Amino acid sequence: MNNTPFTIAQMRPIREAMTISRPARLGAEVPVTWFSMGAGTSITPESYDCTTLYLGAEGSGCFVLGAEARHVPLAPGELVVLPSKTLCGTLADSDGAGMIYTEIILKKEQFTMNNIIKAGQPTALKDLISYEEGSIANLDIVHADNMKFVLMAFDEGTGLTPHRAPGNTILTALEGKAIIGYEGRDYELNAGESFRFDKNGLHSVTPQGKFKMSLLLVIE
Repeated sequence: MNNTPFTIAQMRPIREAMTISRPARLGAEVPVTWFSMGAGTSITPESYDCTTLYLGAEGSGCFVLGAEARHVPLAPGELVVLPSKTLCGTLADSDGAGMIYTEIILKKEQFTMNNIIKAGQPTALKDLISYEEGSIANLDIVHADNMKFVLMAFDEGTGLTPHRAPGNTILTALEGKAIIGYEGRDYELNAGESFRFDKNGLHSVTPQGKFKMSLLLVIE
């Protein structure tokens, strides 16, 4: 990633007829993994003894949930949360380009999940948070003592001045664009792109108009 804007597809490109995973290496206590699946490929259903988050990045496909094999589509920019011990497989559409998504495993038993999130139901992240006049709005999706996943909406003219975070962080632009300042350099970030901050890296966010983003922080 080298602290420049990137897409998940660049980090984990789709390969024909293959399913591939790549760890994001944010921290061992909160495993974050990028998956790419070739068109028509599948991953056999399995379950974790902890809550798991899935974020759609590109392409089209579905999650196959429970003993009844319920098919739940996951589109780019959507989130689906699965409780512990939920049987889950994945299937990339056969008539598409494939499917790319992020898996976040919450190994800690003690965490707080926002009650607006309904388990097993895809939710468009950018629709969960609204712009507030002259303000920066924050919406915690889930947090524990070692991680935080939050949405932010910046009204025009707002932004974050240079500061440092206590852990490795990936932010993803959901709507609009912003200038990301990182360690003395500026980078343009557009919807669908992500940026990584290393622990204690000096960074700022300057929206170019209205701007929404997600932020995943892992503290170890």
